[in-house]
Amino acid sequence: MSGLARSSWGRVFDDLGVTLLEVVHGRIDVDRHIGGVVIHDPIDPPVYPADAVVLAIAVHDADALVGLIETAGSAGAVAVIARTAGGLPASVREAADRAGVAVLSLARGATWTQLAALLRSLLAEDDVGRTPAESLGGVPSGDLFAVANAIAAMLDAPVTIEDRSSRVLAFSGGQERADPSRVETIIGRQVPDRYARVLTEMGVFRDLYRDDAPVVVDPVKLGEGVSTQRVAIAVRAGDEVLGSIWAAMDGPLTREREVTLREATKLVALHLLRIRAGADAQRRLRAELVSRAVDGGPEAPDALGRLGLTARRVAVAAAAIATRGDDAAGHEAIAERERLADAFALHLSAVQPGAAVALVGDTVYGILPVDDALAEERALRLAEDFLRRVGDRIPAVIGIGRPASTAAEIARSRAQAHRALRVLAERPGGRRVAPIAEVQTASLLLDLEDLRRARGDEVPDPLARLVAYDAEHGAHLVDTLRAWLDHLGDIAAAAASAFVHPNTFRYRLRRVAEVSGLDLDDPDARFAAMLEIRTLLS
Repeated sequence: MSGLARSSWGRVFDDLGVTLLEVVHGRIDVDRHIGGVVIHDPIDPPVYPADAVVLAIAVHDADALVGLIETAGSAGAVAVIARTAGGLPASVREAADRAGVAVLSLARGATWTQLAALLRSLLAEDDVGRTPAESLGGVPSGDLFAVANAIAAMLDAPVTIEDRSSRVLAFSGGQERADPSRVETIIGRQVPDRYARVLTEMGVFRDLYRDDAPVVVDPVKLGEGVSTQRVAIAVRAGDEVLGSIWAAMDGPLTREREVTLREATKLVALHLLRIRAGADAQRRLRAELVSRAVDGGPEAPDALGRLGLTARRVAVAAAAIATRGDDAAGHEAIAERERLADAFALHLSAVQPGAAVALVGDTVYGILPVDDALAEERALRLAEDFLRRVGDRIPAVIGIGRPASTAAEIARSRAQAHRALRVLAERPGGRRVAPIAEVQTASLLLDLEDLRRARGDEVPDPLARLVAYDAEHGAHLVDTLRAWLDHLGDIAAAAASAFVHPNTFRYRLRRVAEVSGLDLDDPDARFAAMLEIRTLLS
């Protein structure tokens, strides 16, 4: 797991890179400390702190950018951020190489104000949630309700701030001045489906997300319950649409109101990005702590202490998406694993206080406090209840390790959970959850398969003769031997499983002995044949 500090360039780029920044030349040193943000001023040159990030505002000429890069490099800056269209000129790339400075591009549509505020707010905090007094645009950072009230006061209209799925993230006061549909939206924290469908059919969302201009919606076209016109505008960070602002507005959309809405989108974007950065930071911190805790290394006791799990008996559950295709590493698969982690964390937080859940690599790990005498049964019930609740919406499987008390035991519980998870993934048998105690033999067989594959073991002669005979004659002798062994020599049951008459099955079994040379009366030979079939012909 990453141990990057909040003030490292790697962590800051993790928070903002997808939305606002792109590396166009050079390399990001993820461990390098950022000492501050410098805004380039050609008239009054600024003081450069060590390891600064330089904002090349209004620097478009290649020669001017070369000069700024050289100055920044000589002052020990980390990176220069500029507006770039297409590739960088060779002179700029060469200057960046000489200066040892990375050049980044600010996303089209994003403002320098947004970037400067977010950089400074991210660099100002040492850990998650340590800066409650921080503000953006005069409003406490992340307080969307305060933002909504400020916008509503300027527009003289009740306002909601919504995400891309029309979920209400925040709303202003005075909603009762609008109409019943707005009240219904606030109560449900979601635009009702009947209105969302009408808005989609009218092309409102298409127009809203295609342009940065406000969209006016006639209340008559929305149907019953709507008596006040809606004015909406998209909230963007660069090319990404983060959400929208909706005002239930009486009277015309004046020029003054339109300007207010446009300016409001910038403030809302800052807060939405700040919330996202904080949520991502919390998720990363939790993932680091859970990873350290289940690994059982020297940092495990400290991680358990920070998770509030010191001196507690716990079980480790490992969860993963059951279906894995060629896109297992693609964006869809990553999003699905994150949904699994969020859903599992929400479930356990409600029914098992103190549980810690995080996505580590491709696996979701849950550390469940189970202090009572029925620890294993309780962990199994919690996992079964979760899978029953999510149904087919999240096709997950969960393996559970044995209860543990020490860091070393927790690491062992994690390994057991992972082994159980592998059995469910590779030999499911209709199950979606299993404790290691129930699948330990199957897990050992998988380990034996791995060992034989690594050593390059070949199918021994008796089975090899059966395989060759089946390939030439289509005699199903391997299947006959497998069925007979699986049913402990019960001819009737084995014949039924093979869908043949018992006399036919007896004949095939005699042919198995003749072709392979196996002594089916020898218990050691039977055990060896069963292992070979399980580990080499499965």
